[in-house]
Amino acid sequence: MNVGVAHSEVNPNTRVMNSRGMWLTYALGVGLLHIVLLSIPFFSVPVAWTLTNVIHNLGMYVFLHAVKGTPFETPDQGKARLLTHWEQLDYGVQFTSSRKFFTISPIILYFLASFYTKYDTTHFILNTASLLSVLIPKMPQLHGITHTVNMLIFNKTAGVFFKPSRRKIYEVLGSFHFYPGKRFLHKLVLGIETSCDDTAAAVVDEAGNVLGEAIHSQTEVHLKTGGIIPPVAQQLHRENIQRIVQEALSASAVSPRELSAIATTIKPGLALSLGVGLSFSLQLVDQFKKPFIPIHHMEAHALTIRLTNKVEFPFLVLLISGGHCLLALVRGVSDFLLLGKSLDIAPGDMLDKVARRLSLIKHPECSTMSGGKAIEHLAKQGNRLHFDFQPPMQRAKNCDFSFSGLQHVIDKMIMQKEKEEGIEQGHILSSAADIAAAVQHTVACHIAKRTHRAILFCKQRGLLGQSNTVLVVSGGVASNLHIRKALEIVTNATQCTLLCPPPRLCTDNGVMIAWNGIERLRAGLGILHNTEGIRYEPKLKELNVLSFEYKDDATNCLMSFERFC
Repeated sequence: MNVGVAHSEVNPNTRVMNSRGMWLTYALGVGLLHIVLLSIPFFSVPVAWTLTNVIHNLGMYVFLHAVKGTPFETPDQGKARLLTHWEQLDYGVQFTSSRKFFTISPIILYFLASFYTKYDTTHFILNTASLLSVLIPKMPQLHGITHTVNMLIFNKTAGVFFKPSRRKIYEVLGSFHFYPGKRFLHKLVLGIETSCDDTAAAVVDEAGNVLGEAIHSQTEVHLKTGGIIPPVAQQLHRENIQRIVQEALSASAVSPRELSAIATTIKPGLALSLGVGLSFSLQLVDQFKKPFIPIHHMEAHALTIRLTNKVEFPFLVLLISGGHCLLALVRGVSDFLLLGKSLDIAPGDMLDKVARRLSLIKHPECSTMSGGKAIEHLAKQGNRLHFDFQPPMQRAKNCDFSFSGLQHVIDKMIMQKEKEEGIEQGHILSSAADIAAAVQHTVACHIAKRTHRAILFCKQRGLLGQSNTVLVVSGGVASNLHIRKALEIVTNATQCTLLCPPPRLCTDNGVMIAWNGIERLRAGLGILHNTEGIRYEPKLKELNVLSFEYKDDATNCLMSFERFC
């Protein structure tokens, strides 16, 4: 029957496919599918985008390549009846707005999916092969190749789309939450940090997007008191924690009921400070019935790099701050092999004490800086060669650190210079800049040499790959550019990659706590639904440092490193 003759208009079926309502409904359907996939806890963001893209492209394949002319027939009902939509498009037959939509939408969705899977080779190839299947229909041999690639990749990634137990399915279905307007509808974590003197909070999603953060620094108060006084820090945390958490939530446009979990630092740190954060967090957990994730402060520092860079396990991490100094091999989210630690005080603590001994708070350029920042700033104006401080533990065949002996030597030197210049303690020495430069350089050399030993040991024992070896440096002292330079020389000499989080993420912050919560949610580790008996732990439990000796024939660093040190 000739439809064009039987009706007053040419093929009324074209109205269906030409209407905006049809393809708008299709777009909404794809969007709803994507929301459902994102809401499944055991589907990561790349997996959800890849599935959406592949399913969408299958739909496009049906529309463009499989379905014949109707309702895209010409009035004469001739050859066009035997053609697919894609073939009709090639012939310029009825180039409707709907067909334009079907043609361009696979390409647009491909670019969207690629944005979230560009660092995941497997999913990126799958998205590309899926798009080729839609866009290259007239080359059977190539079509067969793309089909084969699709099958191979699906087989390779079968582990991602595992079959959960029936109980797991019920749990997942019961945990679906739909909140219109939210970019990601799963794995939103609120992180709270109060381990020392900064009150911080942040909301982070599974893709690593920092949706909102806030921080209140106590530095100015503690500078006036000459150091951190725990009861003062505790009171300041109490006064600010509710405001800081509310600011982070408001900035993220996320309500507490939408959170997947609440993560909080419970160890190590100042007992009074940790107690404030834990108490406030448990109130939120009880009020909104959310899972609680206790966070190890040093683990959070170590994993922060995975928020900003695609770093795979294992990797070596150096954590240097005002309270800690350790070297560890990171084999998993909560799997650390301790290689070395400070036997006494931390480098940041030592730099703060030297700054106080030099009375740098009275220096006009350093009055608002912490001790470590003041040393770094003043060192730029000094000559390190005017003083000769030897790095500690030069004969020790391990990766431990020590700074108290060095501090004692520096104190004696400062006292001697005060006598020579005829000034009393509390006044600024004329040679303060030179002392700061020498101290900073000696600390940098000590840290670099111990780290160099750890890299060589891990490579010789096969704990790290010979290629693509990564050294991550984090913590407050990691923001010191002179120390970073020393570590760059070490990593260049050992063919390693040096990675440091941005300076704002090196110091204590809520983002790293929230991200650690995301990492633990993904791995299913340490997620508490019952917080009874949870306690903070101010001190680290004693860990046995891995004792080792190795051939010293590889320990001579490059000449640039020798000149630096």
